[in-house]
Amino acid sequence: MAPDFGKGKVITILSVDGGGIRGIIPGTILAFLESKLQELDGPDARIADYFDVIAGTSTGGLVTSMLTAPNKDNRPLYAAKDLTRFYMEHAPKIFPQRSHFLSSVVNFLGRVIGPKYDGKYLRSLIHELLGDTTLKQTLTQVIIPAFDIKRLQPVIFTTIDAKWDELKNPKLADVCISTSAAPTFLPGHEFQTQDSKGNIRKFDMVDGGVAANNPTLAAITHVTKEMSLLWHRNELLNIKPMETKRMLILSLGTGAPKNDEKYSAATSSKWGMLDWIYHGGAAPIVDIFSDASNDMVDYHISSIFQSSNHKKNYLRIQVG
Repeated sequence: MAPDFGKGKVITILSVDGGGIRGIIPGTILAFLESKLQELDGPDARIADYFDVIAGTSTGGLVTSMLTAPNKDNRPLYAAKDLTRFYMEHAPKIFPQRSHFLSSVVNFLGRVIGPKYDGKYLRSLIHELLGDTTLKQTLTQVIIPAFDIKRLQPVIFTTIDAKWDELKNPKLADVCISTSAAPTFLPGHEFQTQDSKGNIRKFDMVDGGVAANNPTLAAITHVTKEMSLLWHRNELLNIKPMETKRMLILSLGTGAPKNDEKYSAATSSKWGMLDWIYHGGAAPIVDIFSDASNDMVDYHISSIFQSSNHKKNYLRIQVG
């Protein structure tokens, strides 16, 4: 963590959910927040200057990377105001739309025989945006979940791990492509890292949303682990590792249109395997798992902060 991590300061955490094109929602919120910070501290103020940890899954991982990747002056590569423009400009090419009839046929067949989108434009764009920047170079600590489909286990990419282990220091572009590889929508991503001794680690990744679409809990766990290490090394004096009063958390959702009531028990009781994968232009099984994960994480964290009398230290913003 940062050098003053164990000196009694409040640890500030920003977390951004996954949600595809709906990443424009947290992008808009962050642009507003950054504009207010600039009114206080000047036009060069950036989101990364104010958060010790920034976590993001899927589209949130892309937001995280754009806000924390360094430019040639070692300042954030992008301002928060650039996020909205990014989604407006590139989303139609990342998620191309077809005519209604053709779209329905192609989408159905695509879900059966392959992902809905080929991901070529997104991969090319991410490589262009981030270049050869590696995970350890981020300007603040980042946490980006993905899922290794070969090992059937989550992989949490973090700046702190990347600084200690060359095999955990991939290109930031590979991390972004991995955490965005939503099953049925985009293809998985395979890459490898190599250390100075020639050791190789292979990654077979899909979207981090299958494990932690809301990465707030992953961020808290990461901070708690680092605090515990400092505690055991006697570098964290008179402070317990899990102290909610020392954490200030902003968790941003990507919208949850629950009032739409798209599905019902009566309807779903007639579904077969294909209907769960594709129904009415959506992927019900993906929607259900991601929304359930988001809400359970929020419920768990809000309960912890309320029970410790520090509920004002945790703010969840979700558009319903």
